[in-house]
Amino acid sequence: MELFNNFYEGFVFVYGCTMLFMYALLALLSLRGIIKFQRKSSYVDYNQMLQSPLAPGISIIAPAFNEAVTIISNVRSLLTLNYPRFEVIIVNDGSTDDTLQKLIDEFQLVQVDFAYNERIKSQPVKRLFKSANSAYDKLVVIDKVNGKSKADASNAGINAAAYNYFLCTDVDCIIEKNTLLRMIKPFMDEEHNKIKETGDPCPECGYIHVVEDSIRVIATGATLRIANSCEIDEGVITRVRPPEKWLPRFQEMEYLRAYVLGKMGWSMINCVPNVSGGLGLFDKDIAIKAGGYDSKSFAEDMDMVTRMCTYMIDNKLKYTIRYIPTTQCWTEGPPNMKVFSRQRTRWGRGLAEIITIHRKVIFNPRYKKLGMVVLPYNLFFEFLAPIIEFSGILYYIYLIITGNINWHYAFILLLFVYFYSVMITTLAILWDQKTYHYYQTWKEVIGLALMAFIEPFVYHPFIVFFALRGYYFFMIGKKHSWGNMQRQGFGKKKPANI
Repeated sequence: MELFNNFYEGFVFVYGCTMLFMYALLALLSLRGIIKFQRKSSYVDYNQMLQSPLAPGISIIAPAFNEAVTIISNVRSLLTLNYPRFEVIIVNDGSTDDTLQKLIDEFQLVQVDFAYNERIKSQPVKRLFKSANSAYDKLVVIDKVNGKSKADASNAGINAAAYNYFLCTDVDCIIEKNTLLRMIKPFMDEEHNKIKETGDPCPECGYIHVVEDSIRVIATGATLRIANSCEIDEGVITRVRPPEKWLPRFQEMEYLRAYVLGKMGWSMINCVPNVSGGLGLFDKDIAIKAGGYDSKSFAEDMDMVTRMCTYMIDNKLKYTIRYIPTTQCWTEGPPNMKVFSRQRTRWGRGLAEIITIHRKVIFNPRYKKLGMVVLPYNLFFEFLAPIIEFSGILYYIYLIITGNINWHYAFILLLFVYFYSVMITTLAILWDQKTYHYYQTWKEVIGLALMAFIEPFVYHPFIVFFALRGYYFFMIGKKHSWGNMQRQGFGKKKPANI
């Protein structure tokens, strides 16, 4: 037993130190990436891009299942984005409420014949609608048989997409006006390099440049925030506020840490693990060649990005995935524990699925960073973390019962880990606020940052439990459908009394 105790304690010590080191490294990389992004953005004239005839077309795909509460305001928000060439494709995935009828009435939709090329398998498409009003000529609505997943609906949207790039989002999301301009910029930068590489005259300066290498951008992502308690008018964020209720507020803090510190740090070394299903811009050609979304997957966004990466590596093509530290999307976070548990259990099951499906890539040097960094990190520090944490709690209880615990060192260790986690979360919140000033008062920032002090005791145990619950459901093969997320809707929030 003593041998096991020594092995377990040594393993946990090395594991914990490695995790703390990774968080510190990501924090430094993130800071460097944010500074680099700001410096580069200061030279970009987005108004010039808005008027450019070279701007690539973008198809916005938003699946909808029983979204009658928010559908109209959010479609209006999508239609008013600042970009010269785009279309909005709403995929009604067999809704059982009046989602489709509301769309038909509000946007004067009529059924049309449409060139629908099914390059990716999905449940049958029944009808396609366009508006009889020219003011809504960018809108396409697909009515299809329910596929029991967002992935199946997204595939139908990709099949109908007219442009070479598609942005996948949710109809419960509110997208910032200049999102398409910002997210297409990395793609345009690489297209500019390709022109230089061929030796053709550059359309921007007229000169011939020489570039030794060209890397294809296959996806870009950006920061997501929680819209709960924000002031919203006609699908537009007019005032950003931290959520008032404790559950969405914890999610806001978690999202900032994951995006501003985590994914932005990974993007600096081209090791982005996934692009969120809530907001991601993709190269349609590569997505289709990789097979699109897996309609049976519980982590369809990460699964597709992983398959896109493996496709590029298998075909000896250089690629990159870029992340933007600015907040481009606000989403309605689960307002209660019932909806939250369903979401996080699904995420846990999806992670277990990813590790299983792509197990041949893990530690396979042929897949370079994907096989040697991205997936191993997901295996050890995402998938195994809840298991090791839960086993550690049980081990602590065992030591207490047997009287073998050294309270002095245990207290110091727990205190160090506690304040380290608080520091990492606080850094993410402060970097975001100092750089982009989304909150109008420092009182709001401090109020959000203080949540980091109670997160380990109030919020984090639920994250661990629901992750383990997801693993269990994966092991027993429990069925799961998309389901209704019980949206509350984005009404116009009245300013709070001061």
